[in-house]
This record gives sequence, C-alpha cells and structure tokens, in this order.
Amino acid sequence: MPALEVNPDLQKERNTATFDPQEFSIFWAGGVEKYKEKKALEKLFLEDPALMDKLPTSYMSHKELYEDSLRKACLIGEKIRKLRADGEDGVDTYAALLGGSLGAALLKEGNPMSLHYVMFVPTIMGQGTMEQQVEWLPKAWDCEIIGTYAQTELGHGTFLRGLETRADYDASTQEFVINTPTMTAYKWWPGGLGHTANYAVVVAQLYTKGEFRGLAPFIVQLRHMETHQPMPGIDIGDIGTKLSMKGVNNGYLGLKNVRVPLNHMLMKNQQVLPDGTYVAPKNSVLTYGTMMFVRCVLIRDTAHSLAKASTIATRYSAVRRQSPIDPKEPEPQIMDHTTQQLKVFPQISKAIVFKIAGDTIWNMYNVLSGELEQGNLERLPEMHALACCLKAICSADASAGVEICRLSCGGHGFMDCSNFPAIYGMTTAVCTYEGENTVMLLQTARYLVKVYGQALAGEKLVPTVAYINEAIKLKQFVNFDCTLESIVKAFQFVAANKTRVAYEQIEMRRRQGHSTEVAANLSGIFLTGAADLHGRAFLAQTAYTELTAISKQVSPALADVLKVVLELYLVDACLNRIGDFLRFIEFTDADVTKLEMRLESCLKRLRPNAVALVDSFDLHDRVLDSALGAYDGKVYDHIFESIKKNPLNKEPVNESFHKYLKPFMKAHL
Repeated sequence: MPALEVNPDLQKERNTATFDPQEFSIFWAGGVEKYKEKKALEKLFLEDPALMDKLPTSYMSHKELYEDSLRKACLIGEKIRKLRADGEDGVDTYAALLGGSLGAALLKEGNPMSLHYVMFVPTIMGQGTMEQQVEWLPKAWDCEIIGTYAQTELGHGTFLRGLETRADYDASTQEFVINTPTMTAYKWWPGGLGHTANYAVVVAQLYTKGEFRGLAPFIVQLRHMETHQPMPGIDIGDIGTKLSMKGVNNGYLGLKNVRVPLNHMLMKNQQVLPDGTYVAPKNSVLTYGTMMFVRCVLIRDTAHSLAKASTIATRYSAVRRQSPIDPKEPEPQIMDHTTQQLKVFPQISKAIVFKIAGDTIWNMYNVLSGELEQGNLERLPEMHALACCLKAICSADASAGVEICRLSCGGHGFMDCSNFPAIYGMTTAVCTYEGENTVMLLQTARYLVKVYGQALAGEKLVPTVAYINEAIKLKQFVNFDCTLESIVKAFQFVAANKTRVAYEQIEMRRRQGHSTEVAANLSGIFLTGAADLHGRAFLAQTAYTELTAISKQVSPALADVLKVVLELYLVDACLNRIGDFLRFIEFTDADVTKLEMRLESCLKRLRPNAVALVDSFDLHDRVLDSALGAYDGKVYDHIFESIKKNPLNKEPVNESFHKYLKPFMKAHL
C-alpha cells in the first residue's frame, strides 16, 4: 500500500511531539491486551463492507434509517454470537459495540438492539432468581428473544413512584393482569420497543390482595414469536424522529388486561407467593442496581464523546490557517491563537479525566456488587449518590464541550460532514435518559444533607464524603498557595461548605414551619449546587490521585505531558467555579491572576503535543466519521467528497425547477 499522504501542517505537529502517542494509546485502552483486543474488534467490524454506509444517514428517511440500522444491528449481533461461542465476548466488547466509539462508528444514530444487551439482560441477571436466569438468559444471550426495558411513561420519567402502569395479581389463575389505565401511563421511550423487541421487562405498580406493594419488574411478551404481530392487548409502535439516536427505534407501549404468569415477575429481591402473599425486599434500594450500572457506563461514554470532539477540533485547528497574528506574517494555524487553545485544550483534559473517573467508579461498582451479593449494603447509598452526580456533571460538561469544539471549527463545524451534530445529539441525550440531570443532582444532595447532619453529630463518614468531617474541624481555609494539591483540598472545602449552606437552608425553612419535603423544594438551588461541587471535588481528587500515580508508571516524556493535562484540568475547573472559591476561601485578586496566568501557561505548554495527544485516543477514521478530523488532515478534500454524496447533486437541474421555480420566474407578477 502507498504511504498515507498527510497534510504537511498536521505531519509537522506529529514530528515535533515530545512523547510516543502509542504509549498513551495503550494506557487509554486499558493495557496491552485490551489494546490488542480493541484493534482486533476494529478489524472485524470496521473492515466489513456490509457494515459501511453507502449513503450518509442524514440523507435517509426515518423508515430507511431504521431498516438499515436493524440490518446492521443483526450483522453485529451475529458477530457477537460468534465471539460468544469462541469465548471472546467480554464486558469491554459489549461496551465498545453498544455504547462506545466502535458502536457509534457502525451505527451513527444508535443501535435498535442496544437495550437488549444493556438493560434487558442485566435486569434479568440482577433481579431474576437463579431459576429465572436459567430460563431466560440462554434465550436472551442467543437472541432467540429480543428484549427491552419499559419503565419510563408518557406522563412520568425519573419519578418512579408516579408510574401508572399497574399489575394486579389474580390468585385464582396465578397470573398478573397488567394495564396502562390512562394515556399518560403508556410506556414511552424504550429503545427497540417500536418494532424490534418481542419481549420487555415492564416495570409496574404491584398490587396483591388488593394492597399496593411498590414497583416490580415483569417479563412480558410483546409480539408473536413467528409473525412478530403484537400480542393480544398490546398497543405498540415507534415514537418518531428525535434530535438524535434516530435509529434506536424508541417506542410506545400500551397494555390492556395483559396476563403474565406468576413466575414472570422477577423475584430475586421481592416475591409474590401463589396465594398472593407478598414478601418484601430486604432493602428497596436493591432494585435500582440496573440503573446504577448503566449510569457508571454512561460516565465512560461521555469521555469518548469528548475524545472524538476534541480530536476533530484539534486536527482541524492544526490544518486551518486564518487571521494573521502579526500582519507582516502569513496566516497562522488557528491553533496558535490563544483563544482557540482555550476552547479546545480543556476538552482534551476533561476527556482524559472523565475516562479515569469512569474507570474508578466502574471499579467501585464492581466491588459494591460483590458486597451486595454478600448482603452488605453499607456503601450502597454512597455509591448511588456518586453515580448520580457524576452522570449529571460528566454528561453536561461533555455536551457543552462538544458544542465548544463545534464552535471552534467555525462554519465547517455546522456541517453534518463534520460529525459534530451527531456527536452532540448522542451526548446531550445522556443529560436526560437514565435519570434527568437535575433530578440526579437532587438525589445526590439528599444524601449529602443527611451525611452532613451525621458529621455534625460526630460520626465518621465514608471515604468519598470524609472531606466534610475535615471541613467541619477546619472551619477556615487559609494559605491557598495555588499548588495542585491545594486546589484539590480547596475543592473539597468549597464542596463541604456548599453542603453546609444547603443543610442550613433546609433547617431554616423547617424552623419556619415547612415540611422537610417543602423545605427541600424551596432549597433546590442550594441542593443542586452542593451536589455539583461534590461531584467536581471527586473529579479533582481522582484526577490528582490517578494521574499522579500514572505519571510514575510511564516514560518521563509522557509523564511530563500528563502533568500538564492534570494542571490544565484543575486550574480550568477552579476558574470555572471561581465565585464559590471566592465565597468560602481566603482568596485574593493576586491568587486569581496567578491562576489565570497558570491557565495560559498550561495552554502554551500543551500546544506542541496537542495533536499527538488526540492521536493517542487512537480513534479510527470510521469512528470519527468527520471531514474535519480525519487522520490525514485533508479537510477540504473530504468536504468536497462529502458533497458528492448529496442526492441533490446527482443531477445538474432538479425537477423542482421545472415544477415550481421556472413557472414562478415566468409569471411576471
């Protein structure tokens, strides 16, 4: 094969980098073995002609897009089936294909079968008894049945207690009778529900012996196994086009007197006996395990979104020349403009920190899962609170970061061929699904206020909130010296005081006669602010601890770059919350100026390695799918290639000229 011809400006950036990008690529992948597995998966999937788009998805109708997405989803499923048979289907494989960069490359607008693997199967594993798992998991893993997870309704989403779908137990037939009694009770949004899945885990309000028992999950057959026609009592379909995820086949589901057998209720945590006797779960929080699992996965997904966006923006910034800095000199690479660096470089650092935080919380989740199996629930509230706020923060910051990267590419970033519209759409969706972000922050805040009260009573708190104990003892934060360690400690002190303020607001309103619930609502702004700072303090601590440790394990050249990444992330994060720092810390104008100059210094020091750093994300051109961000940097060639795929350009004169424009022009009005 001839050598790849690369834009000379981009090649110069690579030639002058001070570290080996592959060393970081191996770290990013999770080690040498996982790096090899990643390359093997890319070869298996990305080089398959049947999985390549002949026509960009933006030119397809909604129906065409769904049909093509399902075609490719089945091809991917067949390959997964073969990998399973060969024992090569680890968690990383599913993560890459269903939520990660590889999956987005294959199905740009989402996979209509993703919830089968991401929610349907894990729910059976997490909430089904051993007998139920033996019955259902082989069928699900082999895709003899295709499932989805039907919880959200037209009228209710995050507030689960408000769900209206109802399951009444009929002891005479040992069946549950499931109904969506109102229009707002219809299940709404589940991926694959429209026309793909033939089964679903349906979450409903359970009634036995005429008494309300709480939420319960039921396995419900939606469509005939042979004809795929809806089963009796099932009203089902696709909810239509959306901002993004247009190939996911999100659906609606109505149920009218649908009967399911007793053993179709998943009963690992709660049971209904044949006579209708209800056995409550030992801890109601156990049933939220599946959603917590997904939120942990989503945190890592936001890192991949930022990695893609920052790679496109950085490569474009190296190739694009515009606006002389010195009027006597030629137009520079736009990456030489400090304001461009401020847009793009912090997004690179956030991608790295979010990935590290995602790996950290994933490991915490796996430890917690083992503890739950042993009946140890001690750290469940802590983990739930952390997963909620990090899901909210990382998705919000990633969405904003993708948009900043798009803006950094000027008008070309607005074109579909940049791939920014698709990346943004998929990223901003995370702000809403699996828990709307404001609600997630409020759930975290409820936990923080509770533990703050415990800390005031002298209790020793669990590790991720132990900083509250320290802040109560410290009372004041003095001698801020702008070191990275002091920034981390300051974040924790500020977070503790934001929680203190939220706690005091609620207590003040309770003394005024408000109930705890009303007091919390009135204090909502303070609560979300506390949760936001809690999550950011965790990110700061994790970035500092992990990147410092990693820097000691890699080459000195890479270590130097990672130290700049860490410094940029922490200084930028501090300046973005400068109002809170000024409020709670002995902070002077000189301190702020010093931080601003350090930010400028970080940008300048990262500039020589910016291209090499995004190259280290090792994102295949098919994954980026961007005319602006291809590895060869031939931006303008790729833009022209993209317009040749436009169906409007297949003929020199469109028929609308003769039908509408010409008669209008000749009408002499």
